Amino acid sequence: MEMIEPVEWRGTATSGTLWMIDQAALPQTERWIECRTSTEVAARIRDMTVRGAPAIGIAAAYGSVLASREPKPTDGLDALAASRPTAVNLFWAVEAMRPLLSSGPERCLEQARAIHRSDVENNRRMGATGAERLRDGMNVLTHCNAGPLATGGYGTALGVIFAAIEQGKRIHVWVDETRPRLQGARLTAWELTRAKVPCTLICDNMSASLMRAGRIDACVTGADRITRTGDTANKIGTYGVAVLAKHHGLPFYVAAPRSTFDLSLSDGAAIPIEERATSEVTDDRAGRLAAEGITAYNPSFDVTPAALISAIFTERGAIDPVTAERVSAVLES
Repeated sequence: MEMIEPVEWRGTATSGTLWMIDQAALPQTERWIECRTSTEVAARIRDMTVRGAPAIGIAAAYGSVLASREPKPTDGLDALAASRPTAVNLFWAVEAMRPLLSSGPERCLEQARAIHRSDVENNRRMGATGAERLRDGMNVLTHCNAGPLATGGYGTALGVIFAAIEQGKRIHVWVDETRPRLQGARLTAWELTRAKVPCTLICDNMSASLMRAGRIDACVTGADRITRTGDTANKIGTYGVAVLAKHHGLPFYVAAPRSTFDLSLSDGAAIPIEERATSEVTDDRAGRLAAEGITAYNPSFDVTPAALISAIFTERGAIDPVTAERVSAVLES
């Protein structure tokens, strides 16, 4: 299956630049954007040219290389950290790079590339772990985008599906459109069709009827931040999918690397939830959708309690059951 890496460093440590595929333009246009400064990388994270928790972390790591070449490297690093509030991989990557700023761009690039390689390797490991739970012939529901575009190039939730297919299993994917930015319709559907994985796009409000009809066998999503008790923040609407899965007796799985866990937080109530522009709800690319004068509410994430999650797949194994004790045992193994 063809995989795409959403970010790549081109050139040397001292003169090279970061390039990223413009995810806001997909699927109609496939174009790459060059970032020459850490400020530009922070802006591209903020406007979701690059998105997905692991991919944001990788972009920030490469952005740190650019910061190391600037007059005030620490300011550049702080700007990267402030670009988005929920995905903890961003802060993990920034702090991993911070001690290296004074060592120069060569050392920073070496570390950034190591972070990038590690993400792909970790995704393949967690994919193999999760694929053990998927049977031949299953219909799997996804929500938002957690494939190659959201990571270093393989995927977390989609990595589980790719791994199952690589094992010879036949998997069909139901793709939630994922309002309001339609990451499922625009990005996940693009990745799956590109990889020739059987898939069908549905509106977000169709999953309940499909579950009731027995046409969904399992749900798999990614995550942007997970607490030490297993409460999980992911794209808005994920909590609803988990509630529906619980009601219909279906497994709800999460796939996420160690870098997505924030062990400083005891529960999901403490996770900061980003609110984005209301125009994402009231407008689309063609213009206004909603009645003039209406207000809108646009949280970008919600939190799924650990009690609704059947298992969390990590590069260190499966967290099952999802409890604080099991989280600690797996992550410290």
